[in-house]
Amino acid sequence: MTAPTAPRSVYFFGHGQADGTRDMKAVLGGKGANLAEMTNLGVPVPPGFTIAADRCITYLQDGGIADALRDEVAAALARLETVSGKRFGDPSDPLLVSVRSGASVSMPGMMETILNLGLNDTTVEGLAARSGNPRFAYDSYRRFLQMYADVVLGVPIGKFEQLLGAKRLTSGVTSDSELPADALQALVREYQQLVRVSTGADFPMDPQVQLWGAIEAVWKSWTLKKAVDYRKVNAIPHDLGTGVNVVAMVFGNMGDDSGTGVAFTRDPSTGERRFYGEFLVNAQGEDVVAGIRTPLHIDEMAQKLPGAYTQLLETQARLEAHFRDMQDIEFTVERGTLYLLQTRTGKRTTQAALRIALDMVDEGLISQRDAVLRLQPNQLDQLLHRVIASTSQAVPLATGLPASPGAASGVVVFDPDTAERRAQQGEQVILVREETTPEDFHGIVAARAVLTARGGMTSHAAVVARGMGKCAIVGCTALEIGHEGRGMTIGDTVVNEGDWLTLDGGTGRVFAGDLPTQPSEVMRVINGVLPPGDAPTYQGFARLMGWADDVRRLRVRANADTPRDARVARNFGAEGIGLCRTEHMFFEGDRITAMREMIVARDEHGRRRALEKLQPMQRADFEGIFQAMDGFPVTIRLLDPPLHEFLPHGGEESAHLAKSLGLSRQDLSRIVSALRETNPMLGHRGCRLGITYPEITEMQARAIFEAAVRTSRRGVDVRPEIMVPLVADVSELRHQRALIDRAAEQVMGVMGESVPYLVGTMIELPRAALTADEIATEADFFSFGTNDLTQTTFGLSRDDSGRFLPQYLDRGLLADDPFQVLDAKGVGKLVEWAVRAGRETRAGLKVGICGEHGGEPRSVGFCHRAGLDYVSCSPYRVPVARLAAAHAALAETAGAR
Repeated sequence: MTAPTAPRSVYFFGHGQADGTRDMKAVLGGKGANLAEMTNLGVPVPPGFTIAADRCITYLQDGGIADALRDEVAAALARLETVSGKRFGDPSDPLLVSVRSGASVSMPGMMETILNLGLNDTTVEGLAARSGNPRFAYDSYRRFLQMYADVVLGVPIGKFEQLLGAKRLTSGVTSDSELPADALQALVREYQQLVRVSTGADFPMDPQVQLWGAIEAVWKSWTLKKAVDYRKVNAIPHDLGTGVNVVAMVFGNMGDDSGTGVAFTRDPSTGERRFYGEFLVNAQGEDVVAGIRTPLHIDEMAQKLPGAYTQLLETQARLEAHFRDMQDIEFTVERGTLYLLQTRTGKRTTQAALRIALDMVDEGLISQRDAVLRLQPNQLDQLLHRVIASTSQAVPLATGLPASPGAASGVVVFDPDTAERRAQQGEQVILVREETTPEDFHGIVAARAVLTARGGMTSHAAVVARGMGKCAIVGCTALEIGHEGRGMTIGDTVVNEGDWLTLDGGTGRVFAGDLPTQPSEVMRVINGVLPPGDAPTYQGFARLMGWADDVRRLRVRANADTPRDARVARNFGAEGIGLCRTEHMFFEGDRITAMREMIVARDEHGRRRALEKLQPMQRADFEGIFQAMDGFPVTIRLLDPPLHEFLPHGGEESAHLAKSLGLSRQDLSRIVSALRETNPMLGHRGCRLGITYPEITEMQARAIFEAAVRTSRRGVDVRPEIMVPLVADVSELRHQRALIDRAAEQVMGVMGESVPYLVGTMIELPRAALTADEIATEADFFSFGTNDLTQTTFGLSRDDSGRFLPQYLDRGLLADDPFQVLDAKGVGKLVEWAVRAGRETRAGLKVGICGEHGGEPRSVGFCHRAGLDYVSCSPYRVPVARLAAAHAALAETAGAR
């Protein structure tokens, strides 16, 4: 139905009608919008209401609750009482509710949930009498006490678990579901006493007080560390807030005809088209999600709850067809009746996302453009993850559930804080837990992989690891963690903190030690060691990337300095080289000796003699790169770093160099000292070297043109582009261009063959950007060196800012590290100005970017909007940039509609 236009804060759903729709995620949050949508579809959903997400931000800013909101909630609660036929706080037949979070972007497990709210010492008796099941009533009450005290009152959940464990022991049972009613009744009194001792006050018995305490706790959970960390990792804005969903309770813990579960409409690990999930009989939802009990496979539900299972199969198929994507659903069966508590787009591995997108196109469910949008650009990295080498003969210690693929090795740690600390010290760590909770999130982020003893494929660890593309194995029942949490046993093997393990997330196998790995299937095809026809994942990858290439406007090049890098880049789909750094060629073999000879030469004659040794070496490198990039442009940057970087700074290497050059160590030391600069980044480098020592530019230009002609004679389509670095004024580029053009004329005249070429510059200084109209009179192209442009715009050293920049991010002074994500507001304005000014002078000016930002998806999106022609990035980021460019083009098309 149509979304209401009048301002409001509370939206009702129930009995086939809802005030909202799925298009209102920004207002209701994802959970609230989908509950409304399912209600409108006629899916069995318990009635309830949603408090709009913006109320969360208002509360966090103001610290109070407006009377108008209280009135809206009271009216919605009264309506809920009417449709449910029960009253909130009624001692004989109480209405109980769940209070759950739900942001517009899914954040599974990162915020708070409270079930069974409305129970107290009086209403629990009414629930027991009405249900005829005292055990169920007191089980629900003890769960509520534990959750509410933990979330709202701040009593650590571990204290309740200790009491629960002791009660199992004294009752002679092994599971919570076996505790009898009288034991649960006694446990309730123990829980209440724990609250009294811990807080100095009795547990609140007024349902209204409970309700508002829970609502405020959900709002406050937006600021919890785990939630903030999750948003940082997933680039989710901090100003969205969370909706609050108040829903009439349905109970999966009423006996053997009841249960609860989580399921996916397709396999979230492989993408296979089969209903996949887990459930528990006589349980509530947290038991499954938290991994407290190892659940049953969803197929077993057909025997235990056949009627509900049949209805669930029909409903999941209907939801997938309606939402046109794989769904993650939560459900409860109360005395044989099915209820859907949530549906959302399911988290999945990249391999699964790829297969699902391709299959849904083939099934006619989505378009090729939809499929392109189903994979996030950064997810493609997961297709390149290494796997355990096929030559490994290691015998696994144990096998668990393969929750998220990839191979990872690391030292074992048993708590998230240790994982974070040791990872910050540069160690590779594997986080091992009985089961994970949302509070472990920062440890999961830090770890290379996660291993749990309990939990299923829909547990917290499995869902979060899949969403992050991190290797994970769950439900490894052979694993026993010691009471002190610093060691474990797997069968007869003892594993202590600091020992190495290797996990194979694709098979669920756990190995001792640091096993060798090998490239993934996609990488083996890229490297030419596996035929594409034998690689189904690669075939799917290539198919999707072909669709992405069909819709993108922005071209993608690679930063490559060697023929091998160029070949890898081309196999990844690069359409040229956007940055070939010539200085990297000087550090190999005899070249560094010749380079150093040039640097210490006393006059131009000596420098030219040394450069003559370097020229054929450079020429050979360029020939190999031109050959690899047949038909595509190759942008070669002339020498950029300051000369002192090529010289040793003491020790045996200095002594050896002095001897080889016929210098005393004192003379060499004086030369090195003379070249040393206070601020080399802004010193004698880039085009300044070519102006001071024009023979360097001449040598490099001759090597480029000789290589171009020689390679062209072999039938290769050569397209050289020569880039002059660190230009601040048009006069510098004019000077260097004259040298380059003269070298081209001389070489091509002698060799009797011409090769077209371009001369351009890197825009990496603010002055160059602001005078781009002048610089364009001499430049055939611009390439933004955003690494240095960011440094010079912010006045930040990329090498030194790591000491304090993280504090800027933690305190919200900067939204992103500007060296990782292009600063659109500052650096971006310089880029836009330069593009516009340059093209006003030279229509059709080719413009690209060659900094690290060229492979970062949001930065690629900016480059598309700014009208750049191409981005250039490392070879292994080329697929990411291609997909990001396609996303940017499709977003522009959608915005134009």
